Amino acid sequence: MAHMQVSTETSTWLLQAKDILDEARRLKPGPERDELRQTAKVLREIAKLEATSELALERDWRQRT
Repeated sequence: MAHMQVSTETSTWLLQAKDILDEARRLKPGPERDELRQTAKVLREIAKLEATSELALERDWRQRT
């Protein structure tokens, strides 16, 4: 059975998403706040895809060795 190592490093994308959400929370409800929330959502999705990609690359590398 393969041992999977979980990274404790927080993605830059997730950190940016957090900062944007913090900024959005300071705003009153409206279009600008909604846009910031959508931006944070996209950044979280990018972080998710990046993590999946890195895991796939690691699996591929392990299969070759």
